[in-house]
Amino acid sequence: MSWQVELRGVSKVFDERVVLRDIWATVTAPGAWTILGPNGSGKSTLLRILAGLLAPTGGEVVYLHNGARLTAHQRRQAVGLVAPDIALYRPLTALENLRFFTRARGLSLSDGELLGWLERVGLRARAHDPVASFSTGMVQRLKVLTALVHRPPVLLLDEPGSNLDEAGMEFIRETVREQAGDGIVIVATNDTRELGYGEPLVQLGG
Repeated sequence: MSWQVELRGVSKVFDERVVLRDIWATVTAPGAWTILGPNGSGKSTLLRILAGLLAPTGGEVVYLHNGARLTAHQRRQAVGLVAPDIALYRPLTALENLRFFTRARGLSLSDGELLGWLERVGLRARAHDPVASFSTGMVQRLKVLTALVHRPPVLLLDEPGSNLDEAGMEFIRETVREQAGDGIVIVATNDTRELGYGEPLVQLGG
């Protein structure tokens, strides 16, 4: 066993409204899974709990590496998250955004290395352009890159195909395939185009 993520009786209540109730699930690398459900069913809430950005009201999320439980700090380093409410800095260029996100994670990557990452997603030619000038699809590709640049073993995607055309969807599909090859991908979605990304993990709102 290498990487494993366990949901142990996870519940979440907001102002007496039960959003998540007693969820149990386990995923082990490599592979991809989906969290399904309509809008408002708690998919984003569950993904944020998995990422460690939101504390559950009950239960816990446990990350294991070779059987050893990760600390909260180690878990943050192990996770990459792409979500609609994680914003890029629009006045900054693509390269400047990558510099910021890598330094925030304590990484020291040269501009040459960052440009190589931008090349991977077809944005090298726009490296010095402000993100404000980017299309929706380009912004989404850069968001995914900020979640991948520290090479996390666990990638969490919250409705990654929102507002993307078919070319953008193909990029997301390829990202899921690559990450699932030796890591863990968990995708929260209600988009029929994304249902085949992985095995169903949790069905919410049913």
